[in-house]
Amino acid sequence: MLPHGYEQPAALVLLLGGVLACFAGHRLFRIVLGIYGFILGAMIASSTMGISNTTGMLAAALVGGIIGSIVLVFAWFVGVALVGAGIGVLVAHVVWSQIGTGDPPAIAIIAVAIGGAIGAMFVQKYVIVVGTAFAGAWTIVLAAANWLPAAKSGLTRGASDTEVWILYPTSAPGLRWAPLAWLGLGLLGTAVQLSMTAGKKRK
Repeated sequence: MLPHGYEQPAALVLLLGGVLACFAGHRLFRIVLGIYGFILGAMIASSTMGISNTTGMLAAALVGGIIGSIVLVFAWFVGVALVGAGIGVLVAHVVWSQIGTGDPPAIAIIAVAIGGAIGAMFVQKYVIVVGTAFAGAWTIVLAAANWLPAAKSGLTRGASDTEVWILYPTSAPGLRWAPLAWLGLGLLGTAVQLSMTAGKKRK
């Protein structure tokens, strides 16, 4: 999470990172890993701070983001496994948001994460293409939702003086259109990346 006043620059970073991941994730995989490592690290670290501690939240986000970026860039093999695990977790959250309430069971999340990580090792190229396309698509949807008033209530939490921007609104009331947008963008990004890799092979 981030202080509410920083939502616009954060959304712009998410949008640019999402476009890069969605349409060129396989070709620029290390760069994408760095971007998403930063986002993931910043998200986790900033969540450990109280919503009234703006300075601490920003400092934690910066330090956590740098650590996350370094870890994913240098742990390329682990990064592939994490992409597979991320696909499983993301799909589980999106599916659960349509059929249930709240968060999916922890056991189910762990199971799909492990299954995704193992599967990623066998089909690395296609997992990278599909994983970056759909991760980028969700990031684009999240960034775009920042400019839609109907989604605002699901992207912020807290009183006006301590309001924070939530980076993972998988079940926000204003984002009921998100799964379809995510699916469409993900499929488009997958097709674009596969056509790029096919064209590279022919050359």
